[in-house]
Amino acid sequence: MTNRERALAVLRYEKYDRLPIVHFGYWRETLQKWADAGHISEALVKAHGDGNPADYELNAMLGWDFNWQCMFSPNYGLSPGFEHKVLRTLDDGTQHLLNHNGVVICQKPGAGSIPAEISHTLTDRKSWEEQYKHRYQWREERVTKARVLANDKMIPFAEGGLDFLRRNERDYMYGLHCGSLFGNIRNIIGVEGSSYIYCDDEDLYDEIINTNAALCYQNVKYALESGAKFDFAHFWEDICFKNGPLVIPDVFAEKVGPHYKRITNLLSDYGIDIVSLDCDGWIDSLLPIWLENGVNTMFPIEVGTWNASIAPWREQYGRALRGVGGMNKTVFAKDHAAIDTEVERLRELVALGGYIPCPDHRIAPDAKWELVKYYCERMREAFA
Repeated sequence: MTNRERALAVLRYEKYDRLPIVHFGYWRETLQKWADAGHISEALVKAHGDGNPADYELNAMLGWDFNWQCMFSPNYGLSPGFEHKVLRTLDDGTQHLLNHNGVVICQKPGAGSIPAEISHTLTDRKSWEEQYKHRYQWREERVTKARVLANDKMIPFAEGGLDFLRRNERDYMYGLHCGSLFGNIRNIIGVEGSSYIYCDDEDLYDEIINTNAALCYQNVKYALESGAKFDFAHFWEDICFKNGPLVIPDVFAEKVGPHYKRITNLLSDYGIDIVSLDCDGWIDSLLPIWLENGVNTMFPIEVGTWNASIAPWREQYGRALRGVGGMNKTVFAKDHAAIDTEVERLRELVALGGYIPCPDHRIAPDAKWELVKYYCERMREAFA
């Protein structure tokens, strides 16, 4: 079986010869640390991106089969984006920057974490009409200029990528990214801003959500109508944290749920039956909303301090719910015994079916090269 066939068989509760060994990418600092230690080249660090040829080269070195983030991604962002500007530089080198979303952020030297937000350009209807609405409009270039992984190179959709996807001859999993129906809005207006706009101007709140969703739908529709073939579909959100969601679940169900349903119905029309969604944090209160609206595969199932696992979800929602993730990535910083213990913990979860273990976030800078390799070896032995 190919890795593509294996992954689809697992998620469809079908027979497979062995479990695919899957990951979720790396922090840039992790790759640089490994390069400094002589495990990989500087050229590989510079070239690396999710699902690109450098990623596949690194897979072969470590023992992974593929990165779940290997997918075709049309442009769902602001077009054009805001011009990146340095607004202020402090004595310690900290900078206040205007990013491509129109958000002023605080960037500290050497910091790898998410920067603090200082202010937002989108605050009311006037700023929406003048600065944002036109940037959310659809054009076919959003799809045709996006690049496709075609065997060992990245090529534009309109310059050979479409032909490759139509032939459907690849031996690896390849998805269609369907965008973000609320996470991108949160990125632009902030958690506090989106909460205030919902209360102060619900019509504007609806318009922002609907405009963004229309862009996502049109990108997906164009890609599917082209004849391109995909193995699965995928959304990104990141709208939860360790204590729960950053949006009121009832509001999310009412305002955003129907947009998921519209897109997943379209995906179903084209035979795509695996729809995954990337949301970090404690997602339990939003999970039934996604499931009811056609999203059936949760990712990356962060273990975190709340011990997320597919097991209680499967007990509650049955086999309709699948999962990719749920492997505690912190063991990569420990020792062989910790890896062995984690692999054994995953056995009973894999036995549930419809589940592929995967590190529950990008592999962090404290990960040891030799332990990542050992994990891949142990997984291959344990689930052959």
